[in-house]
This record gives sequence, C-alpha cells and structure tokens, in this order.
Amino acid sequence: MLVEFTEQEDAFRAEARAWLEANVPDPPLASMDTAEGFEQHRRWERTLFDAGWAVVSWPKEYGGREAGLVEWLIFEEEYYRAGAPGRVSQNGIFLLAPTLFEYGTAHQHDRFLRRMASSEDIWCQGWSEPDAGSDLASLKSRAERNAADDGWILNGQKTWCSRGAFADWLFGLFRTDPELGRHRGLTYFLVPLDAEGVTVRPIGRLDGDPGFAEIFLDNVQVPDRDVLGGVNQGWNVAMATTSSERGLTLRSPGRFMATADRLVDLCRQTPHADDVVRDAVTQAWMDADAYRLYTFETVGRLLEGGQIGAESSINKIFWSELDVRMHELALQLLGERGELVSQWMDGYQFALSGPIYAGTNEIQRNIAAERVLGLPRR
Repeated sequence: MLVEFTEQEDAFRAEARAWLEANVPDPPLASMDTAEGFEQHRRWERTLFDAGWAVVSWPKEYGGREAGLVEWLIFEEEYYRAGAPGRVSQNGIFLLAPTLFEYGTAHQHDRFLRRMASSEDIWCQGWSEPDAGSDLASLKSRAERNAADDGWILNGQKTWCSRGAFADWLFGLFRTDPELGRHRGLTYFLVPLDAEGVTVRPIGRLDGDPGFAEIFLDNVQVPDRDVLGGVNQGWNVAMATTSSERGLTLRSPGRFMATADRLVDLCRQTPHADDVVRDAVTQAWMDADAYRLYTFETVGRLLEGGQIGAESSINKIFWSELDVRMHELALQLLGERGELVSQWMDGYQFALSGPIYAGTNEIQRNIAAERVLGLPRR
C-alpha cells in the first residue's frame, strides 16, 4: 500500500511538529499513575486543548480542528516522535468519545465532550468485574429503576479501572434486565465518581503506583439522562467502544513506529548484536510499519462508509504482541543494563499487559476464528 499525503496534510504535519518541539515538557512528567503525575498530565492535556491539539479530528465547538482521520494519524505520529507525555485523557477521548458521538444525545454531546477534551473530566472504564473480565457478558453489577423518579439505582463492583484512582467519571455496563440473555438486558451508564454511594479503592501495584482502582457502587442514583444508547442496548453500544479500542483509536501506529525507531537506534549502538538479533529488530520495524499501513487502510475504508468489525480482534492481537516483542528485543540488546534503562524496562512492564487489557488475546483469537474465519464454536 502506498501512502501519499496532500500539501494540506504535509502542512498540518509541519505545524504539529513545530508546536510539539516547542512545547513537549522537559524534563518528562511524573508517572500519571501517581497523584502528582496525574495532575501534571491533566495540566498538559489542558495545554494541548488550549492550543487546539487535544482532539484534532473533533468539531470546533468541542475543542477540535475538524481535521480528518488521516490528519489525526499524522498528529499521532508526530506526538510520539516528539516523545510527548502519555494521554491521561485517553479513556475518554479515544474510547468513550467515538461511542458518544455515535450513540449520544445532543445534550450529552454538549455536556460531556468539551469537558472531556479540556481534561476537566477524566474518565475511567468500568467494565471488568471480579468474575467478569474478557467474558464481559457475565457481569453482575445491576441497575434497577428508581421508583421515586425516572432514574436508576446502581449496585456492584468494577475492578482494574485504569486511571480509576484519580478519575472524575466512569463509563460502564450494568445489568438492567436479568431475565434476558447474557448479551441482552445490559445498559451503558455514565457515572460521576463523586456521587453518594461510590467508593474508589486504589489497587497498589508492585511499584507502589495506584494507577488502577476497584470501584464499589452502593445504591448510587443515576438519572435517565446518563444512559448512553438506550435501555437494554448496552451490549451493542459497548461493541462500538471495543471496536474503536482494538481496531483504531487506543493504540495508534505512531506509538509503535516511535518504539521501532528507538529499537533500531539501540541496535545500531550495540556492537555485540548478532545477525539473529539484527534480523529480529528489522522484522519488528517492518511489522510496526505494516501496522501503520494497515491503519491507514482502515481509515480509508471508514471514509468510504465502511465499518470496523470483528477483524479489530486480529488487529489487537497483532499490536499487543508486537509491543511485547519490541521491548523484549531492547532488553536483550541492553543485557544486564536493561533494568537501569527505565524507558525500556517501564515500557516492557506495560507491554506485558497488552495481551490482557481490551480483551485477552485468547478471547480475541476465538472471536477471529468464529466471526472472521467462520469456524464452528467448540
């Protein structure tokens, strides 16, 4: 596939590159999984927003530039090339927002999108539960009609909520009709984490940073206006979120190309690298570029009216396993120095979670087998 850019797109790239080179924080921000780092990243998101770079493809009324998806991918390439901070708003702007644009009401758009883009509201994802991870349809958290008004009363527990320790809002699924089948009777709710009855319990990691949280809901009252996409329609709405998550928005190719370029530089600086390792590094760079080209092809399909379907599961397997492989190669090149180079060691530790979050790769292989290849379920 040949990717060619217009003069307008080249000018957009030049503008983005110049702004990022002038504004990316130096020294780097503290970890966003700490209270201090979280607020630093929130302020950085506000800086992006004020300059019009937070959500380049969104309408101007919500803080965007009304750029196309190709320009969004260009910005992502430049963002990671510049070594800019991780996006603490990613759960909102990359996962919830595409679903909100598709299924949300005009009131929900006006209420949530601009505050999301400006980092006034940081969102966490409330899907996984103690007994419902990749098998999301087995969730037990429930929502019942509030007899006193038109709202809902939520009860249950969500776990492994990324950014949940410090977030402002949660989006998640709750069972509203237990009489219906597993994938039916679910409803997608938007829940403020400062509501009465919400308890946020940070989950301590081995490094001590509480980036995740368990969230308990005890008779939490939520109005009808905070239902996204219709009562008992939550599964279909959630699948739109997972398609974006696995297929396009969560892990843009710019992130992987930047890692692949750093890996190539590291290999060139390592005299003892043998031909086997060099070949593996070359293959990793080619795979990252293949993912980049595939993503541009996906964008082209969307612009022609197509959709992201079950093939997003194949895509998620590819990028998550590529991430692990590139970081393993870097640590192999570094040898005993690897533990001292935080950029690669921290990246490796995070990469290991890739085959688990957004639906484990074992589940994604089942989806690909059944829904893409048409193989029978066993």
